[in-house]
Amino acid sequence: MNVLFASKDGLVGDVAWRVQREGHDVRYCIESESEARIADGFVEKVEDWHDHESWADLVVFDDVWGFGAEAERLRGDGVPVVGGTELTDRLEDDRGFAQEVLAEAGADVLPHREFTSFEAARDWVRETPAPYVVKPSGEVQNVKRLVYVGREEDGSDVLDVLDAYETAWGDRIRGFQLQRRATGVEVAVSAFFDGERFVEPVCVNFEHKKLFPGNVGPSTGEMGTSAFWTERVELFDRTLGRCADLLADEGYVGSIDLNCIATPDDIYPLEFTPRFGYPTIFVQAESMETPLGEFFYGLATGDAPHLTVESGYQVGVRVCVPPFPFDDETTFRETSYDAAITWEGGRSAGTADATSIDARPDGLHVEDVKRVRPDGTPTAPGERGQWRVEGTSGVVLTVAGCGETMRAAQREAYERVSKVVLPSMYFRDDIGDRWFDGGGTPRALNTERAGDGDRLAAWGYLR
Repeated sequence: MNVLFASKDGLVGDVAWRVQREGHDVRYCIESESEARIADGFVEKVEDWHDHESWADLVVFDDVWGFGAEAERLRGDGVPVVGGTELTDRLEDDRGFAQEVLAEAGADVLPHREFTSFEAARDWVRETPAPYVVKPSGEVQNVKRLVYVGREEDGSDVLDVLDAYETAWGDRIRGFQLQRRATGVEVAVSAFFDGERFVEPVCVNFEHKKLFPGNVGPSTGEMGTSAFWTERVELFDRTLGRCADLLADEGYVGSIDLNCIATPDDIYPLEFTPRFGYPTIFVQAESMETPLGEFFYGLATGDAPHLTVESGYQVGVRVCVPPFPFDDETTFRETSYDAAITWEGGRSAGTADATSIDARPDGLHVEDVKRVRPDGTPTAPGERGQWRVEGTSGVVLTVAGCGETMRAAQREAYERVSKVVLPSMYFRDDIGDRWFDGGGTPRALNTERAGDGDRLAAWGYLR
């Protein structure tokens, strides 16, 4: 099968590489000039994916920001596509619209309001003081450190943040949402959709967005994910499950995720990810026994095979280098770009073929990585090479582990992380701890706190 991957920023290279290793012919296009060399040497790269539409038996899009319209066009031409629609793209881009859609579907949503004026937002906080979460909309929402979770009951800290954002980001933040803060368990549920229905099992997952252990520091896209697969549970039925009719009307195909806050009394959906989540898709892929290429083609043609997954739990740890999560080209070029990535030992089972270009430790999923010859040029098919850091973000690898318990999955993931050799790398050492201790800040205060797993189970959301 010929599979064409189209990407804005080079996010889906590891998935493309896995589909290629399953025996399919793969071509991969990255539109961003600064990210265009990501995955060089792993899969065949092309400059303009439009030129390869007629070659493809399946087209896979890895993001929103206009790809929904392209996916609809291709579907109209009879091409099997994994991707969204213009409307589902808007679910991520326009937070207010997403909350309206959720309310219409019967989900309970938190009080919120959309703004395009900082002054109007400040006036509203003064009139209705409360702790609010500040969430930019549009493309700037990818700068995750701009999400601010208010603490003060009078909203005074939110007023200060709005002042600072107007000064520093006013020319880029075109709109934002203020949402009433809720206290509880932050949990997400994701599932694959085949254009007509959800494919079970579904995946319950826990994002770890802060840079440092103990859930402190600046927000990032994500530093790691813990997860498990399950049949439909209350958490799914009261949130993402209520969107089935909308997704069927749209003909949506692919993965979709809904992040939520669960409290003892209710579950409040917060935001959609109507595409692959990163690093969630790598954590999911680690435990999926159904071949990805076969599964994606079945989704796109309405004939998805049974999704077989490993039982138990999964943990994925992101390995990063400076200046992530900040943008500093000078620091990145001086300390991280082109750094060599190696590892101690081979596959855990000791069966790696040393002559294979695809030999790698189990659980390693490449992100902003290339494979090159000693002179820096990309390797050709069948040629060995060295892994190097590429791109601009500093997000290098996701290292995943699985186990019958969350502790076992943690242990396997971190044993694999310990084998990675990369100058200046850093990662959180507590991915998965929330399941046991609730992820309070700082960690020293967690001893009397129930874990997220216990609380969700006690509240009845996991049955």
